[in-house]
Amino acid sequence: MTRWLPYPLVSLALCILWLLLNQAFDPASILLGALLGIVVPLLVRNLQPLGYPRLRAPLTFIRLIGMAGVEIVRSCFNVSRIILFADYNQVNSQFIRIPLTMTDPYGLAMLSCLINMTPGTVWVEILEDGYQLSLHVFDLHDEQWWIDTIKTRYEQPLIEIFETEAARGDPA
Repeated sequence: MTRWLPYPLVSLALCILWLLLNQAFDPASILLGALLGIVVPLLVRNLQPLGYPRLRAPLTFIRLIGMAGVEIVRSCFNVSRIILFADYNQVNSQFIRIPLTMTDPYGLAMLSCLINMTPGTVWVEILEDGYQLSLHVFDLHDEQWWIDTIKTRYEQPLIEIFETEAARGDPA
């Protein structure tokens, strides 16, 4: 089954999306949607050499997405206020370093997406010396607050979601 349908949920979603976009439920549309649902995952399965990620804590994932959504909206208002009304001489734009403990590539990718979606912050790179995240903050007031926020609000839930107990160093 996994040879022809490596990601069955993705195949089903592609077929349904095709039918919704075409606003048709005739046999030709169903056949083309099923064909897309089979062919596209087969063509892109080599783009994920580590395999399909497994969410180990779905409720934590939902809480993380909700909290990140609130943070994104809050940051939109703060950045807009700074751009529209603040004196540019008062804006303290800086790079900071945040030490990371997470090593899972899917967790790091999710962390990078969450950071880059938040206005006012940009993930720059992971520095090899000490495994640190280089982060640019548009208006930095308290560096320790940023470090604590990234570590507790984002990194800890992502470790719980993506990393196994063996990778975290916890007893199995």
